[in-house]
Amino acid sequence: MGETRPTFETFECAPGLRLEAQERVAKLQFDALDTRLHRIEGLIERLERRLWLTVYGVAAVILAQVVQGFVTATP
Repeated sequence: MGETRPTFETFECAPGLRLEAQERVAKLQFDALDTRLHRIEGLIERLERRLWLTVYGVAAVILAQVVQGFVTATP
């Protein structure tokens, strides 16, 4: 009665391999998307800095013209 059950080798079936391949492709796509998103965020931050620099530059020019107007108006 010392009968042992035969052990079988594990094997990969085609649907399992296909699912694994799809998961790897999805991970690669998400990683690429994440990389692009970080690059876009960096571009937006630089654009925002340039925009504020432009706004401050325009404000400085307007204030300089106002001050120049006061200086030339008062003797």
